[in-house]
Parts: sequence; structure tokens; C-alpha cells
Amino acid sequence: MIDTLRKIVLAVSEADDLEQALSLIVHEVRRAMVTDVCTVYLTDRASGRLVFRANEGLNPGKIGEFSLGRDEGLVGWVAARGEMLNLDDASAHPSFQLVPGLGEENFTSFMGAPIIHQRDLLGVLVVQQAESRRFSDDEEAFLITISAQLAGIIAHAEASGLADLTEDSPGGIRRIVGVAGSPGIGIGEGVFVSPTADLAAVPSRRAENRKAELRAFRAALARVRDDIEIVSDNLREELSPEDHALFGVYLNILDDSTLGGEVASLIKSGEWAQGALSQVLLKHIRHFERMDHSYLRERAVDVRDLGTRVLTYLQDDAQSRRDWPDNTILVAEEITASALGEVPRENLVGVVSLRGSGNSHAAIVARGMGVPAVMGAADLPYNRLESKTLVIDGDNGRVYINPPQDALARFQRLRDDDLALTRELVVLRDEPSQTVDGHSVPLWVNTGLAADLPTALECGAEGVGLYRTEVAFLLRDKFPSEEEQRQMYREQLEAFAPMPVTMRSLDIGGDKSLPYFPIEEDNPFLGWRGVRVTLDHPEIFLAQIRAMLKANEGLGNLRILLPMISSVDEVEESLALIRRCHDEVLAEGYSETFPPVGAMIEVPSAVWLTAAMARRLDFLSVGSNDLTQYLLAVDRTNPRVADMYHGLHPAVLGALAKICRDASAASCPVSICGELAGDPRVTPLLLAMGFDQLSMNAGSLPRVKKVVQSIAVDDAADALAKLPQLNSVQEVVVMLDDLIRRRGLERYIRSSQGRPE
Repeated sequence: MIDTLRKIVLAVSEADDLEQALSLIVHEVRRAMVTDVCTVYLTDRASGRLVFRANEGLNPGKIGEFSLGRDEGLVGWVAARGEMLNLDDASAHPSFQLVPGLGEENFTSFMGAPIIHQRDLLGVLVVQQAESRRFSDDEEAFLITISAQLAGIIAHAEASGLADLTEDSPGGIRRIVGVAGSPGIGIGEGVFVSPTADLAAVPSRRAENRKAELRAFRAALARVRDDIEIVSDNLREELSPEDHALFGVYLNILDDSTLGGEVASLIKSGEWAQGALSQVLLKHIRHFERMDHSYLRERAVDVRDLGTRVLTYLQDDAQSRRDWPDNTILVAEEITASALGEVPRENLVGVVSLRGSGNSHAAIVARGMGVPAVMGAADLPYNRLESKTLVIDGDNGRVYINPPQDALARFQRLRDDDLALTRELVVLRDEPSQTVDGHSVPLWVNTGLAADLPTALECGAEGVGLYRTEVAFLLRDKFPSEEEQRQMYREQLEAFAPMPVTMRSLDIGGDKSLPYFPIEEDNPFLGWRGVRVTLDHPEIFLAQIRAMLKANEGLGNLRILLPMISSVDEVEESLALIRRCHDEVLAEGYSETFPPVGAMIEVPSAVWLTAAMARRLDFLSVGSNDLTQYLLAVDRTNPRVADMYHGLHPAVLGALAKICRDASAASCPVSICGELAGDPRVTPLLLAMGFDQLSMNAGSLPRVKKVVQSIAVDDAADALAKLPQLNSVQEVVVMLDDLIRRRGLERYIRSSQGRPE
């Protein structure tokens, strides 16, 4: 069964559109199960009815013409109940309904399986047979497995729109749903950055100069031949003549008379070299992989290796002459800090990542840059976006492909309104962050790059609540020296002096991996990360702390923050190392006083140890992103569970309130530096809980300040008092939105209102 499934999945993966995929499914399932009939019914989104969409064995004239309601017939029974139905006599079932003209009269046995994707019923897969028999357990398992595979194919097709992506395509606006990554509206031209030498990730693109593309392909081919011939010569004495002859076979695979000729022909027809190489080789790789003979199947590995080698040279050549559009929407399978850095900032207007979530590191960096971003857009047809107009709605996690002119005009108005609001709030820069009844709450910023400094200072920040030291590490190809770190930290400290700057010690692991210090784990978020790494490698920690202390000489505004603390022992060990660094710096002639040291509360154990840590430290800082992840057992980089990740979950808010109570009892200041701090909707609750500072991305600060200035502490206290009676995120949102509405602050809360759909 596994081999049959593999063949079916490979065959369907080659389909050009949904209709072809469905036809392949019904043909292969009917053949594999040796049944008389196989049918796929799909749910029509407009009517909710189950449409007869693909079939072998019944009347083909009914395809697309006939449909059933969810209360009609055996198919409706399967759909309504969301479970399999296996009958040896279909007509005996109370829901049986014979449809004239469909051709089912001669078929007695019936088995149907629901096609479900993430709780959404997409359709029903049915097999029928003239012989009266109950299908076996193995056949049930096979049909259920196929229906699960089909669910993913249909969901992807519906989301990405495997139909035409031209501006005048039917069906209105084409929308891909992702996860909100960085707020704002971005309008521009999509540019896909493929992973290095990944044949499956190369987009289709029309060649601007066919002759140049053909020359580039042949040049890359020649370089690969040279490489293989060098290897062949080096191994001539090591291999038998028979084994050595395989290099000749290897070289012939891409000759003009074989695959190389196909690639050249596709280039001549107008496809760029990388796209032609990808399309031809992937077709043949799949062909080899489906073969029964093991020797022939293994040839797929050879073809893939050769293609990857050629693609590497093509990409190197293309990268050296890349021109970025004036309004670039950067699209990548997984956005990295280095990819963001490759695009000139003045050209970058939006970011789309096929992987990751709104709280992945890439999204945080995008927010710091003030670039709208959508993460986890897994269904985006990235290889068909060349020269297409994209609209990025970073507030609601939506990507729109070639929107109609009227929708595009509405997005442009929304973007302009957002920019106007930002300009309007500039006047708040020098005003105090103080409630209407005189309660002050300093608003700080999160930073990570030198480029963050101007924006952070312009927005009126009163300090830095989180300086992510790891960002500079991520952008390098080796660990920075102590002196290089000292210079980076000095720049941050001087820019904000005398205002406080909270520097977090190196926080790698999870979704932040250094290329020169890889951490390979099955579950990185529950593994070796944060302070666990630096305590295991004290040489990294000591160099960083010494650099911070030296950078603080004569300024005195440094605060040191320890990430991923889960025990009091980690606090004690870290403090001992910091004291050691301080002694060493003093011995070198520096006069630096011992700085305040704090810990991040971002794992559940730390919530329950807040009081103990507060007695040992100078301050605490809540990392609401990770705390939410760990409390809700939701991977914040996984778009499949993105809708379950929510900082307004009552459990998360209850933990925040407890942290504030315990810290206050120990007279220890506590701030919050996660994304909740920058959400104006949540501001009243955070004030009422008693957070001493809120630290956020610079772009969020003016909106938060406006809310602070517009509410009273009593309003906030009333909201907090209602919290224990609320049991869902939606109830919390309704309560907070009511408060925001009563204060006339709706326009400062980002929402989906007014978005074209």
C-alpha cells in the first residue's frame, strides 16, 4: 500500500491544475483498489453543496453539473457526520438516494471518506462496486490515507488559486491567508529569493534575453563538466575501469541529445535558464522515482545532483547582476536576516515568508525595520509571481495577487491613511507617557541593529527595554571579538545616554541559529537555547559581558538581561560570572560600577519563581512571545497552529498578572518587552497589572502613547477586574474593544476594517 500511495502522490504532484490532479486521483485509486467506480465530490464555497467534480465509472456528463446537499444521499451523510461509511448494500441504508442519470443503478457496495483539512470539510471521496461486499479494513485505511493526501492538495489549490493569475482572471480578488508578521500595507512587485540551489524552489520567469540565458546555461554546464572531469581524473587510480566508466554516463545525462537539449529548447521558447533547468529536471526526477527497478530509481539522485550543481553556478551568476525593483516585495521560503539585508532599504516595501509565524525572529526583525510582513503564507504560488503586483496586509496576514484596480486603490488609501496617522502622532514625541489621572508609564523600545537607532530616538522612546545582541551575531560569519562587541554596544549606549539601555545576553537557539555555531535538535524551542548555551560556553558569555561593561565606561546606563531563565540556579551562576567579569574589567583600569542585572520571565517555571528571582535581581522583564508559546504549548513559528497562539489568552494574562503581583511584593521593577507591549488594545490591561515600563518596536510606540494619554487608571483597573470572569480570547477582545470604543480610540487599533476582500 505504501508503494502505491507513493506513486499516486508523485503522479498528482506533477499535475498542472486541480482538475488534472482530481482526474489522476480517481484513475489511480480505482486502479489500485480494483473497484468499478471512484468519485470526488468537492464543497462549493458559495452554496455549501457537494459538487460532482471528478469520476471514473459513472456518467462523465454529470461532472460539474450535479451536486448534493449535506443532507442528501450517502455522500451527504459522510459529509454531515465527517466520518467514513462502508456498506455492502448501499440501497439498504436509510440515507440512500438514487440519482437518475448518474449511472449508479448497477453498483451495490459503497465506501465514502470525508476530505477534511484543518477541520474544514472540503469534500468526499467515494468508491463503489457492483459486487455486494463490505470493503476490507486495509481498503478503508487506504481510502482514508488517500483522502488525507487529497485534502492537502485541494486546500493548497483553493488557497493559491491554481487558475490563471492574470489581472482579469475570474473570481475577483486573489487572496492568500498567512500570519500577521509586521504591521502596515506594502504594495509592490514580488521578487522571489530561492534557497541556494534548490531545484524545487525556482520560480518560472520569462527571459528578457534568450540568447544570454542560453549562454549562461551552457557556461554553467561547462563548469559542471569541468568539475566532474577533475573528480574523475583524481579517482582514476582508485576505481576499477567499470566503476570509473560511470563518470562518462554521469556526464552524458546533460548532453544536448538528452536532458540538456530539453533545457535548451525551453530556454529558446522564452523561459529563463534557472526555470527551464528546474522544470525539465524535476519532471525527469519524478519519472525516475516512480520506476519499479531500484537501479533506475537511483538515477533520480544523479539527475538531482547534476541539476543542483548547474543551478548553483546559474544562481551565482544571476546574483552578481541582480537589479531590485523600486518597490520590492521580498518573497522567500524562509526569510532570513541576511536576505533582508541584501535588498536596499529604499527598495524594500514588504516581506512574505512561506514559513514562520508572526513571532518568529524574521518577523521581529521586519517589525524593527518598519517593513510590512506576512509570515506562514504556505499556499503562495511563489513560482508564478514574477512581474505580478502584490499587496501585503501585515496587520491581518493577507497577501493579494494582482488585485483589481478598485481594490488596489482602496489598499493605497489605507496605506496613505496609515502614513498620515503616523505623521499625526509625531507631535506626541516629547509629551509624557502619562494617563489622564497622572499615572506615568515609561515607554521604551526594542532594538537590535544600528539602523534601529534613528527611528527609536525619533519616536520619543525613554530608553531601551530590549537590545537583542544576537542580531549582530546572526549577520556575521563568525563570533565577533570582544572589541568588536564593545564598539557595537558603545554605539547603543551613547545614542540613548543617559536613558537606560537593557542589553540581553546572547539568545540563540529556537528559531535563531548561527551558521557558524549550528544547533541541530528535534525540538529546538525546548532545547539548548538562551542562557543554557552561554552557561555551557562561558567563554562566549564572559567575552560579551566584559564588552558590555567596557562599553558602559563613563555612561552608566547599561542594564544586563538574562534570557531563558528557568531556575534560581541559573540566576546564581550567571550573577557569579558577571561579578567575575566586573572584577576583571576593574583590574584592567576601568572604573565601571556594577550594573543592574535582570532576568526574562518567559518560561512557565519562571512564572512560579518570580518572587525568588525578584529577591536576587534588580529588575525583571517579561518576554510575552515565548511565555505565550510555552504556556499554550504552541510553536510560534508554526503556521498550522498560528490561530492558537494568542497573547490575549486568559491563561497568559493570568500569568502576567501573577508576575506583577509577585514582583511588586518584592519591590522589584518589572517590564514587558514582548509583542503584547506594542499592542494598543492591551495597553489598559498592562497598566492595571502594574508593569513599570512597556518596551516595544518603535513603530508601535506613538499609538501606545496615545492610548496611555487617553485613559484613566480606574478604566484600566475595571478591565483587569473583569479578567477572571473571561474564559476565551474572544471575550477578552470584546471587553478591551468596548473600552477602546468608549474612549474613542478605534483608529489607533490596527484591524481588518476596510480591507477589500
